[in-house]
Amino acid sequence: MSKDSIIQSIQNNKKNHRLDFSLKTKVEEFTNDLFYTLFDSNICIKDQYDHLEKSFTIITSIACKHITFDCKKVWNEFLSGLPETLKKLNEDAAAIFENDPASKSIQEVYLAYPGFFVIAVYRLSHEFYKQDMPLIPRLMSEYAHRLTGIDIHPGATIGRPFFIDHGTGIVIGETTIIKNNVKMYQGVTLGALQVTKEMQNQKRHPTVEDNVTIYANATILGGDTVIGENCTIGGNVWITKSIPKNSIAYHDAEIKLKVKKQQSE
Repeated sequence: MSKDSIIQSIQNNKKNHRLDFSLKTKVEEFTNDLFYTLFDSNICIKDQYDHLEKSFTIITSIACKHITFDCKKVWNEFLSGLPETLKKLNEDAAAIFENDPASKSIQEVYLAYPGFFVIAVYRLSHEFYKQDMPLIPRLMSEYAHRLTGIDIHPGATIGRPFFIDHGTGIVIGETTIIKNNVKMYQGVTLGALQVTKEMQNQKRHPTVEDNVTIYANATILGGDTVIGENCTIGGNVWITKSIPKNSIAYHDAEIKLKVKKQQSE
C-alpha cells in the first residue's frame, strides 16, 4: 500500500470519540498537586488554592466539553468536604504507622507508603465520583493504580481508618463496601461473581464489616457476600458466600513428606 492509502485507511477506521489525551496528563498533574498541597509542609495552602481551582477548570473544560455540567458547583462541594477528607487521611496514616512494625516514623508513611498514596487518591477521587463527575475520578484512580499496582475504583465506599500493607495486586471493585478499621494485604480481590453489562446498576462486589483483617491473595466475590465484623480472612482463600462475624476463614494446606526412591542395586 502507498503512504497515501495507508493514511486514508487509518483515517477511515479512526473512531470519532472526541478524545483529547491531554486530559490524562492534566489530571495526573492535578492529582499530584492536590496530594502535595495536603501533605507537603513547604506548600502554602493559601497560595495553592487558586492554582488548584484553575487546574480543575482546565480539566473539566476538556472532560465536560460535550455535556452540560456545573463544574463550579462540583468544585465548591469538593472544597467544602476537603477538611474532612484530610482528617480521614491522617487517621489512615496513623493506622498504618501503628499497625506496621516495619514503619519507623509517620513521615515514612506519608512519603514512602504506596498504600497510603492510593488511599489518598481514592478518598479525593471518591468525592468527585459522588457528584457524578465524568471521567476525572476514574483517571485519578487509574493514575494511582499505575504507580502503585493497587486498583481501587473511586465508586467504592471505604470507612475509616483503612490500612493497606504492601498492597501490590489489590483490586477493590466499584460497589464494594468496606466499613471501619479494616486491614488488607497484597493481592486481595474484592470482586464480582459475574460480569455482564446488565449488572451495571447492581451491587456486584462484597461488603466487609468493621474490624476485619484480610490476608494476602484472598479472593472475595459477589454483591451478596458479607464478611462479618471481627473476622480474619487467611491468605489464598476463595470466598463466594457470607462469613458470620467473629469467624476465621483459612486455607488448610496439605503437607506430605517427600519419599526418596531407593537406588536400585
